[in-house]
Amino acid sequence: MPRPVMKNSLSISEARRMALAGQGFADVGPKEPGRVRLANLIRRLGLLQLDFVNLVLPSHYLIPFSRLGPYERADLDHIIYKAGDFTEQWAHEASVLPMETWPLLHHRRQKYRHRPWGYDGFVAENPDYIDGVLQQIAARGPLGADDLNHPEHIERKIEGSWIGTAPRAALEYHFAEGRLAATGRRKNFARVYDLAERIIPDEHRLHEPDEAEAQRTLIQTAARAHGVATPADLADYWRMPVRTARMRIGELLEEGALEEVRVEGWKEPAYTRPGTEVPQAIEARALLSPFDPVIWRRPRAARLFGFDFRFEIFIPKAKRKWGAYVLPFLMGDKLVARVDLKAERKSGHLQVIAAYREGHANEEEVARALAQELKALAHWLGLKRVKVGRKGNLARALGKSIKHSV
Repeated sequence: MPRPVMKNSLSISEARRMALAGQGFADVGPKEPGRVRLANLIRRLGLLQLDFVNLVLPSHYLIPFSRLGPYERADLDHIIYKAGDFTEQWAHEASVLPMETWPLLHHRRQKYRHRPWGYDGFVAENPDYIDGVLQQIAARGPLGADDLNHPEHIERKIEGSWIGTAPRAALEYHFAEGRLAATGRRKNFARVYDLAERIIPDEHRLHEPDEAEAQRTLIQTAARAHGVATPADLADYWRMPVRTARMRIGELLEEGALEEVRVEGWKEPAYTRPGTEVPQAIEARALLSPFDPVIWRRPRAARLFGFDFRFEIFIPKAKRKWGAYVLPFLMGDKLVARVDLKAERKSGHLQVIAAYREGHANEEEVARALAQELKALAHWLGLKRVKVGRKGNLARALGKSIKHSV
């Protein structure tokens, strides 16, 4: 049976198990989860980071798969855009979050108008166009960037800006400040926008909580999702300044909403919610998205797992250490391997470009467990087989396990 945290120090193994339990890896449920379990998972995590790199599958689909197993991806789309309980907003990064979290980010949206987005000059120079975009959506209903009327006197492309085009800049400007909200995504993953008042219920949209109160709630959500965490870990979950997080943590300690603990090998104090349990074991087998909260923060992944992770897709190929789209493999309560994957949809196979085992892990055990997870992922993606290349110290053993596994 798991035990509540009753002492002021934790072993690193206990901290790992708490962290993974906070992320939903201690749960046991049906093999084919439905919408209720998907919704509960997002609420448990607090948010689901959006990313649309499609070498395997966009990250926000992979994160539930890691915890719940195969599910209907249309169910996740329904939950996010149709059910009315979740929405998109800037949080950790672009994220899905519960509607009740919308007001907690009010102070952030107010500050976005002073944030150097890289297209703020365009917004300042074209106020009539920016206002007109809002008017078009008010009159015509939900629109994407390609649907907007564009005046001839404004260049469509904004040179030197990551935002790309004038229509997208206008839409993202209103989205960041909360006048627009996402009502869906198109097949090319482009966001479709509508007036926030048509999507966000008044009870959330019109509620403007005190900034400190909102930050305390966000910190508590991060503490629940982390299990045990340092101030910098908690701050990063919502991209909050660490100095601000420390103030809110101090207030929560005084309220009894957080407890301070020491974790073996950690230089800083850590914090957990009262009553947080330490599982006796974590029996996980999961491939983690590069944008999984377990590995969001490199220093935290190193402290908890002794695992150095870096997303290398934007690094020149010759300088990559591990690969373009690398998924760590969680086995039990340890990260034991990583695989560089690509879904070859035309030929119908999941390609393991490279496979690497961590030095502490047993090669045969890891290869056997990883083979099963790769086959399950391929089947869920509608791919017929898994192919393993020769690169990496686990490739040979993994290839054999794939070949002989049922």
